[in-house]
Amino acid sequence: MAVQKRNALGKGLSALLNDDEPKSNGTTASVAPSTHDVGSINKIALSSITANPFQPRTEFDKEKLEELAESIRVQGIIQPITVRKLGKDSYQLISGERRFKASKLAGLTEIPAYVRTADDQQMLEMALIENIQRENLNSIEVAISYQRLLEECDLKQEQLGERVGKSRSSVTNYLRLLKLPPSIQAGLKEAKISMGHARAIISVDDVDVQLFIYNEIVRKELSVRQVEQLVRSLTDKESSKKSEKPPLSHELRKVQDELSSKFGTKVIVKDNGKGQSQIGIPYLSQEDLTRILELLDW
Repeated sequence: MAVQKRNALGKGLSALLNDDEPKSNGTTASVAPSTHDVGSINKIALSSITANPFQPRTEFDKEKLEELAESIRVQGIIQPITVRKLGKDSYQLISGERRFKASKLAGLTEIPAYVRTADDQQMLEMALIENIQRENLNSIEVAISYQRLLEECDLKQEQLGERVGKSRSSVTNYLRLLKLPPSIQAGLKEAKISMGHARAIISVDDVDVQLFIYNEIVRKELSVRQVEQLVRSLTDKESSKKSEKPPLSHELRKVQDELSSKFGTKVIVKDNGKGQSQIGIPYLSQEDLTRILELLDW
């Protein structure tokens, strides 16, 4: 198993399928005899094929599926799907679920398919890599697929990069997106911000500042360059404030930590070094303020 993985590095999905596959010439693939042997192309009844349980994508655009179905009605299947054999007249989809679903919509009863061998881990790996190679995936979907490949397929980041044809730093940049607050991840999914925007935001450690920058991007339609400038400005200000503040005493740090725990938010204790201190309790919304006031018995 390990040898197969090493040989497959850098070759993506085709390497994982490890059989020689006939090349498509732009026409419907030729059909092998009905023996349905592993490594051959066959026409298989759609009713004999079950979906891939490891398919990471659960939602398919209905309108685009209808468009593909219409294309299949006119031109047929240009590229065969790939399946593995489970038993006599029983197959499981490895890749090509959109073509599989659209063929059903088009009224087909059978479909050309490559028959391959694959265990469960290979099935998951192939499904994830095929998913990643789609052009219409958003950055968060790619990041989640990378994370699953690392955790569920036991790959190292370097191996993952070779599998999907990306540098290790590129893989790392995608994985870092999963550390962003959920609202910013949602903004990436909905194309409110780009990968470039997100990379600038994630260079900031403070979650409140990240959310502020994100809201500024959406509200003012900032470019990536403008966001990078905003991040530098905010980072410089924060560094300046930190350098100006005298360090808190052990007692005040303890007070700050206990108050933060009590109010469930970051509490700021400031000491001017002259025996005078201030306590600040930031809030994120009107609801958050109401919650804090209730805790204060206001």
